[in-house]
Amino acid sequence: MELITTKQILKQAQEGNYAIGAFNVENMEMVMAVISAAEEMNAPVIMQTTPSTVKYAGLDYFLANAKVAASNAKVPVVMHLDHGSSFELAAQALRAGYTSIMIDGSHNDFESNIEISKAVVDMCKPSGVAVEAELGKVGGKEDDLDGGDGDLYTDPLEAKEFVERTGVDSLAIAIGTAHGMYKGEPKLDLERLSEIRKVVSVPLVLHGGSGIPDWKVQEAIKRGICKVNYATELRIAYTHGVNTYLKENPDTIDPKKYNKAGIDEVKKFVMEKIQICGCQNKA
Repeated sequence: MELITTKQILKQAQEGNYAIGAFNVENMEMVMAVISAAEEMNAPVIMQTTPSTVKYAGLDYFLANAKVAASNAKVPVVMHLDHGSSFELAAQALRAGYTSIMIDGSHNDFESNIEISKAVVDMCKPSGVAVEAELGKVGGKEDDLDGGDGDLYTDPLEAKEFVERTGVDSLAIAIGTAHGMYKGEPKLDLERLSEIRKVVSVPLVLHGGSGIPDWKVQEAIKRGICKVNYATELRIAYTHGVNTYLKENPDTIDPKKYNKAGIDEVKKFVMEKIQICGCQNKA
């Protein structure tokens, strides 16, 4: 199956009141693990890369992995640019063949965020590539992007205006989540989410999914979240698998052996989150 865009699967998720899991992939092994989990769960899946991941190997390397994985899969697969940090990077991802693009202008003021988000929408529209934007600031740190200080939460009325003026296909909102792992249990403003859902028609996205208790994720989905991002916990799972294997087999020099242990841990994690999102058997 060819890579698809997020438009159809997120719309179906919105109508069906479930979410699609979006998983950050750092290497070929993570791609293999995510696709294997999605196939076993018969679930649509979104794979994504951040700017620092792209910097590590290049858009074409990660896209090539995703294309091969999708071509051998029976489930819908999306390749998404997560936290696109500039118009130029979004343009590069579009030219490379990414099927979904996020432009993160949330660190700019409201009008500047609208300006850059609309510019990316206008660029991607002729190709049918979906665009995600962010309003409000998700806390913590996503690779080189710091969530910043100040008022981090998304204002419902601003969200409505933002979507209407930009034409984005989905909107990442800030309701108390953070990138990375949480020091305590995150306090999500679920009432704010409900208020945003009332006035915004496009699918809503929850960033910072790693470390949020599953029941809170499920409650957020009930209130309108259609895409849940996971990154840090995939890294933890992969590293745990590799480290455990090498501890038990310290003389191993074949990367395929310890990488397989990493794959198994990531696959297990992704399957669990697919079930939490409720997108199993939705392919």
